[in-house]
Amino acid sequence: MANRLLPFRQYNEHFVINLFSLDLTSATLADFKHDSASSGSHDAGLLVKVSDAGSDIGAGYSDDGKGSDILNAYMGKTDYPHVARNVNPEAFAKFTIANGTDTILGVTLNQTLAFDENGEKMLYYRQKLLEHQGVLPGEVVPVLTKGIITVAESAVLTTAAPTAGAAVYAAADGKFRAHDGSIDGSFTNTRVGTCLAVGTRDGGIYDGTNNPDYFAGDGSTGSGTGGYYIINLDL
Repeated sequence: MANRLLPFRQYNEHFVINLFSLDLTSATLADFKHDSASSGSHDAGLLVKVSDAGSDIGAGYSDDGKGSDILNAYMGKTDYPHVARNVNPEAFAKFTIANGTDTILGVTLNQTLAFDENGEKMLYYRQKLLEHQGVLPGEVVPVLTKGIITVAESAVLTTAAPTAGAAVYAAADGKFRAHDGSIDGSFTNTRVGTCLAVGTRDGGIYDGTNNPDYFAGDGSTGSGTGGYYIINLDL
């Protein structure tokens, strides 16, 4: 599932940036689903950076008013006769997945979802989109720059998982990690905060017989140890 964030969090809305939408360059919207197999650039709980794909701050229609081909295709048929314009609006300013040494913008608080777990377009089911803490492709994603968040194991580089009290750094694919222990200055990853606590909630996604707590397992894949990390984000 595209949600790497767990429920416990503490932050002030003043530290949430509401200006950027996900960069859809080369994106496949069919993958932007709310199911256990879908995880990627559309996730919540992802470290992101400002993309050079869009530099304008505002909303409108890309490509000189013609709209994004990807978003227009998501709408369906848009070339009806005698219709002057039928395009999907989008926020111009874009973010993309951050890697270890990038300048970090923040952590995404919402998923970017195009379809639900049944393959139905979220475009026509706004209530379900809100229930899944998602926004549509092209819409602004809230990005947190400072505060306390809890992330699932899927949000952390498991081979370099942080421990309680240790500094937390950015890793490849928008993940969190610990320092590699080197002292020669070769580790140049961007520090993003401090790990406050680490825990485990073993279990899987509810199948009718096991623990009915969804977050007892890995929040994105339904597998793993159910580990979670409480992080004080400070960018």
